[in-house]
Amino acid sequence: MSERIWLKNYPVQWNLTYPETSLYRYMRDNTARHDDLIAMMFSGEKISFKMMHLKIDSFAAALLDLGVQKGDRVALIMPNCPEYVYAYYACMKIGAIEVQIDPLCMPSEVELAVKDSDAKVIIVADLVIDSFQAVRDRLDIEHVIVNRLNGKIQSEDEDLWFDELLEKYPPASPEAEISPKDDIAVLQYTSGTTGSFKAAMLTHHNIICNVVQKREWFSDWFKEKFNNGIAQYYGLAIMPFFHATGMTAVMNFGLNVPFGLLLTLNFNVDDTLDLIDKYRPVFFMGVPTIFTSIANHPDAEKHDLKSVDIWRTGGAPMPVDVIERFEARNGLKIIEGYGLTEASPTTHANPFRGIRKFGSIGLPFPDTDCRIVDLESGTKDLPVGMEGELIVRGPQVMKGYWKRPAETAETLRDGWLYTGDIAKMDSGGFFYIVGRKKDMIITGGLNVFPGEVDEVLSHHPKVIEVLSTGIPDEYYGEAIKTYVVKKNGETVTEEELLDYCSKRLAVYKLPRIIEFRNELPKSNVGKLLRRILVEEEKSRRTGNVDVGSIDYNDWEEEVFTVEDFMEDFDS
Repeated sequence: MSERIWLKNYPVQWNLTYPETSLYRYMRDNTARHDDLIAMMFSGEKISFKMMHLKIDSFAAALLDLGVQKGDRVALIMPNCPEYVYAYYACMKIGAIEVQIDPLCMPSEVELAVKDSDAKVIIVADLVIDSFQAVRDRLDIEHVIVNRLNGKIQSEDEDLWFDELLEKYPPASPEAEISPKDDIAVLQYTSGTTGSFKAAMLTHHNIICNVVQKREWFSDWFKEKFNNGIAQYYGLAIMPFFHATGMTAVMNFGLNVPFGLLLTLNFNVDDTLDLIDKYRPVFFMGVPTIFTSIANHPDAEKHDLKSVDIWRTGGAPMPVDVIERFEARNGLKIIEGYGLTEASPTTHANPFRGIRKFGSIGLPFPDTDCRIVDLESGTKDLPVGMEGELIVRGPQVMKGYWKRPAETAETLRDGWLYTGDIAKMDSGGFFYIVGRKKDMIITGGLNVFPGEVDEVLSHHPKVIEVLSTGIPDEYYGEAIKTYVVKKNGETVTEEELLDYCSKRLAVYKLPRIIEFRNELPKSNVGKLLRRILVEEEKSRRTGNVDVGSIDYNDWEEEVFTVEDFMEDFDS
C-alpha cells in the first residue's frame, strides 16, 4: 500500500473507536437527553425527539404484529417525511432490512427492486403510489402500508394506513439482537461501479462508522456548539433519504448530532431561503444544481445565509466556477466531498478548517485508506500526480452486492473497493476526481476524460451547465461532443466556445461538436446524467428510439416536486 501522505497535516484524529451496536440503539443513546428538543419539522408540525421515539416504537410493534421478522425485507417508497424516519428506525430496531426504492422510479424499476429484494412489506406514500400500483399484481407482497401525505385515496381495500397503525399499537416492542458487522441494515439500489442495477448491502456497522467519521470531521464545530451542553439546532433536509447521501449524511448524521431536521418534499430556492431566515439552520447539504440556484438567485444577499455553519456538497462533482461564484457572492465556504453508495457513502472531504483546495474532493476520512492504481491490472500503485483508478478501504465499505457474488468479487478485491473513478493525488494527500473509468474517451489513441472538458467550459461566463461525451468517429475512433446550457438571456455561438476551449485545452481534447440545449438530463438528486446523452446518441444512430419525445429531466433548477415529475413523465 502507498504511503499515507495525507497524514502529514491531518485535521482530525485518524484512528477512531466505533460503537458495536445497532443503528436504532446508536440513535437512542445519542438522543437520550434530548427528549424535549425538536427532532423534525414538517409542514408546520414540530415533532420532539420524545414523540419521534414513541412513533418509532409504535411502528416497530406494528411491523412485528404483521409478521415481520429479523432479516425480512421492508421496502420504503417515500419522499422525505416523518413517516420515513419512523419506518426506517423501526426496521433497524427489529432487525428488518430496509429496502431503499426511489419514489421516482418507473414501474418496471419498482418491480425489479421488489422482486430482487424479496420484500414482503411495502410502505408507500400516496402521492407516489402510481408506479407501485401499475405492477402490484405481479408482486408477491404480504402487506402494503400507505402513508397519507396529500389525502389521495389510491390504495386497495386490503391496504393498511400508516397513521392508523401508529394509533393502534402502543410504543412497546422488543429490540432485536444485532450483530453490527454482519447484519444488513439497508439494501441501497445503485447502478454502482459495474453499471448494472443492484443493491449494495450496507450493515449497521457500515452506516454507523460513516456517521462517526463525519462527526469527527466536524469535531471543531461540535466543540463550539455543544461546549455548554444541550442546545437546539436545525439542519435542512433537502437531500432525499432514499439516496445514500441523504440517508447517512443528512438523516442519520443529523439525528445523531443531534439537530432538528427541517423536512421538505421539494426544493424551491425561494422557500429554502425563507427557511434559512426563519430557523437559522447550522447545516446544509446539497448538490451542485441547488448551489447553482442559490448562487444565481437575484436576492441571495438579502437572506441570512451566514447562519449556516456547514455547507456540504456531494452526490456529484461541484464545478469550481459554481463554488467561486457562491462563495464570492455570499462570503461562505462550501465543503466539497466524495463518496459512493458502496461506501455508505462518504470516503473523502475537504477539511472543515484549514487548507481547502478548489476542485479537490479533499482528504480521506479517518480510517479510510486510499490508493491510485493502474487501469490495466488494478494492482500497481501509481506515483503522486499520476492518474489511475481510485480504490478505498475502510469500515464504511459495504458487505457486498445483494445476490451478486460475481459483481461483488469484481468490485471488492482483497478488502479494497474499486470505485471505477479515475483520480490523482497531489503531494499534500489531496485527491482529485478526473472522470469515470467507463466514461473515458479514446480519440486518435489518446485518452480524454470528459470531465476535463466540462471543467473548462463551466468557467465560461455564459455557460450554466455542460456535459461532454464520446461519439463514434470513422477516423479518430471517437470524437468529443459537448452539450451546453446557456445562462438565461445570454447569446453564445459554437465558434465562441471552441475558441475559448482552444486556449485552455490540448488540441486532441477539443470538442468536435457543441450542441445547445435548454436543459440537461439529471437524476433525482440533481446529478447530471452523462449516460442518458450517450444512450440518446446511440438511439439517433440506430433509429430505435425517438429520443426527442422523452423528457429525461427530473430535477428542475428552481422547483422540483414528486407530483410534477410523475405528471410530466406520464404525459
